Amino acid sequence: MTRHSRLPRFTRAPQKAGGFRITPRDLKILQVVAEHRFIRSEWISTLVGGSSQQVLRRLHLLYHHGYLERPRAQIDYYHEGGSHSMIYGLASRGAGRLRRDLNMPFERMDWTTRSKHASRLLLEHTVLLSDFMATQLIEGSTEKRRFISANDLDLHADPRKSGPIRWSYNKCGGRRMTIIPDKVFAFDEKDKSGKVTRSHYLVEADRGTMPVWRSSSRQTSIMQKLHGYHLLSRVLGRLPPRTYVVIVSASPQRLANIVAEVRKAGLPSSLFKMAHPEGMQLPDPGE
Repeated sequence: MTRHSRLPRFTRAPQKAGGFRITPRDLKILQVVAEHRFIRSEWISTLVGGSSQQVLRRLHLLYHHGYLERPRAQIDYYHEGGSHSMIYGLASRGAGRLRRDLNMPFERMDWTTRSKHASRLLLEHTVLLSDFMATQLIEGSTEKRRFISANDLDLHADPRKSGPIRWSYNKCGGRRMTIIPDKVFAFDEKDKSGKVTRSHYLVEADRGTMPVWRSSSRQTSIMQKLHGYHLLSRVLGRLPPRTYVVIVSASPQRLANIVAEVRKAGLPSSLFKMAHPEGMQLPDPGE
């Protein structure tokens, strides 16, 4: 049994973990975790590259020396039995290191407490997103296709604004609504002539906690969001050409229910895509 495998899972033991010095690979690990907020160790290993055993060893060291956090909400997974990848979030020491070494604009706040005590609801929602986004990063880029992150996209309606990409619009009756996608990314694709076409993807993670449809438009639902995206895209023309809304859910039945409601509402099927967190695309509504 190796030294790090005997260390406690959710209590730091830096002295038992042994000596430690930050390496360029460690900075890459911290950067990957920061970009996804919460992410499984298997995805970190794949995205960072190299020996998976070495990456797992560095993850252990980064946790025990205070650079990464293991959210305690995942303890329930281990009590349920079976094999589970460890989920990591950023700790304050890691955020400070990224600010200093990579000039990443992190707020000066208690990242350790924020990550350690994240609720299970938040953890599951964020990991659903990081599962999906990791597959897009790993499988999405080819010789003729390039992944573009939200940081490299200029989608803000007001160029002076920063932070999450969002759009606001007026519903019937004058009620002001705002849509903030969970994730935004794009692909640049080259055709045979070398012409590049950009497709934008606005991701909504669905864990089944929000009703697909409500009788009252004043109450939040999945369909209320989709109607909002349709209004922004096809009616108001506020979204770029070739923009698609991706609904990610771990439940095929849930996705089938959403497809049925999209058809019933008469929304354009070409605007929406359904996907499992592992990245497998389901048929577009109407196909």
